[in-house]
Amino acid sequence: MRQRIEDYALIGDLMTCGLVGRDGSVDWLCLPRFDSAACFAALLGDRENGHWRIAPADAADDEQCTRRAYADGTLVLESHWDTGGGSVKVIDFMPQRDAAPELMRIVEGVSGRVTMRSTLRLRFDYGHVVPWVRRCGGNERVAVAGPDSAWFRSEPPVRTWGQAKSTRSEFTVAPGERVAFVLTWHPSHHARPEPIDPHEALEQTLADWRAWSDQCRYEGPYREAVTRSLVTLKALTYAPTGGIAAAATTSLPEEIGGVRNWDYRFCWLRDATLTLGSLLSTGFLDEARAWREWLLRAIAGDPADLQIMYGIGGERRIPEAELPWLRGYAGSAPVRVGNAAVNQLQLDVYGEVLDSLYLARSAGLPAERHGWRIQLALLDFLEQNWHRPDEGLWEVRGPRRHFVHSKVMAWVAADRAVRTLEGDPSQHGDTERFRAMRDAVHADVCEKGYDPDRNTFTQYYGSRELDAATLLIPRVGFLPPDDPRVIGTVDAVRAELGSSGLVRRYSTEGPSVDGLPGAEGAFLACSFWLADALHLTGREKEARELFERLLAVRNDVGLLAEEYDPAAGRQLGNFPQAFSHIGLVNTALTLGFDGGHPARPR
Repeated sequence: MRQRIEDYALIGDLMTCGLVGRDGSVDWLCLPRFDSAACFAALLGDRENGHWRIAPADAADDEQCTRRAYADGTLVLESHWDTGGGSVKVIDFMPQRDAAPELMRIVEGVSGRVTMRSTLRLRFDYGHVVPWVRRCGGNERVAVAGPDSAWFRSEPPVRTWGQAKSTRSEFTVAPGERVAFVLTWHPSHHARPEPIDPHEALEQTLADWRAWSDQCRYEGPYREAVTRSLVTLKALTYAPTGGIAAAATTSLPEEIGGVRNWDYRFCWLRDATLTLGSLLSTGFLDEARAWREWLLRAIAGDPADLQIMYGIGGERRIPEAELPWLRGYAGSAPVRVGNAAVNQLQLDVYGEVLDSLYLARSAGLPAERHGWRIQLALLDFLEQNWHRPDEGLWEVRGPRRHFVHSKVMAWVAADRAVRTLEGDPSQHGDTERFRAMRDAVHADVCEKGYDPDRNTFTQYYGSRELDAATLLIPRVGFLPPDDPRVIGTVDAVRAELGSSGLVRRYSTEGPSVDGLPGAEGAFLACSFWLADALHLTGREKEARELFERLLAVRNDVGLLAEEYDPAAGRQLGNFPQAFSHIGLVNTALTLGFDGGHPARPR
């Protein structure tokens, strides 16, 4: 591991994505889907686990580009290298596709004459399998191992180095010259995909992204940050189904050298309401509709079998395994694929689902005919089970407890049912029954989840620990923002979970509720929630200062991971993280609230 997490930038084609480092190396790429095995896994091991670097021939192994940026409104990355002999630009992108995934890299001379080097090491199955590489005429190579096959096209001559198990080329570019490389994956038993022109593909990719990002309706003071976050959310969307992956990666650590390393390349129901809110409020109705439809397909079935997460296609089985041949990012082992938390009981997801579908209906998205019947079935289950302990929002791997946030979201489920029935007489359902459930949950939480001595809601019943998820209490409408218990909770969370102005999810000191050793950084989504809560409780200046501090945490191309270590000044956790970018968009909207943003109390 040579680079920090924030040294990477994202490229993708709406079905998968890759990470490009400041050193010009693609160190992570899963093909053909977000959750497929990686063919470049240097991010979690070393370069022998697969990577593709293009950089000046005399650049040191750890040398980084001079500057880089995305082309405005796009996911096309431009990295500039200034050398003693001149300057070049490397353009990295993945065209939005109908068939085979393709990674394209174009080197363009800017000034002088610069000799460049391309070094490609393909390693299938997360860096475990070295493919057989053969020449196919001209400057083409094909790499095959088991089910995987990749075609490599290069405009300059290439040479395959057997001892280093790599494919290399050196070439010189002058001002205005462009040299292109294309890597195309397809199943090894299929015929070779028809090659496309990379220069034409670049122009089409720029046009596609700009046509999409130009739809953004947000015109506030943080437009650049909001647009970049929305492009990132779009990039994490699996176009065939509308599902949104929580992150592009697996096993980037919450603590360097620690064991808190998880696979986030799946879709979490907990993201549903916040994602819909950000998409609906910024004008992306097609994406909101696709996400809502993915949600309805995923949750269809027995309410008792509702999962907290699903595959990007709606798959239910996400078995967890460890990859012992990868040493982990910065030695943070184990590397995990799949996620065993899929089998946990998290009662808050029932509230997330009903809240998101209520929000979609309120925003004018046409209701699915079967959607209300599914919601009634979920409510029937929740009515009988909301009083049970669960693993909670944060997927703790310790004992089940009566988490306050889970109970609050059970209240949300009943509340949204009542509001739906009151607002739409055509829907059938027992309003009084759901109103009684709502009142019972509310009373239970206020009695058992609130510490009157400290004037704060706690993490779980009977506990003195705090949880940043309680910052959402005013946002979901459980209590009004001016309620003294809300203000006390905001102040307590900021004081006890604060970390250099940001906040952690919960305390990991002493016997931790999550059953894991070690610590973690400040959780960025929770820090955005704190900014929202400060705004809602009338502390506008403090809310804006915190939001701008969070904007400064972004990397040079506007991306956020899951967490941040204020002491080391570095990002932590899977990257880029949808939850963090959703938080950014919603807080920007909240700070510029004009009466229509659904992040306000409902």
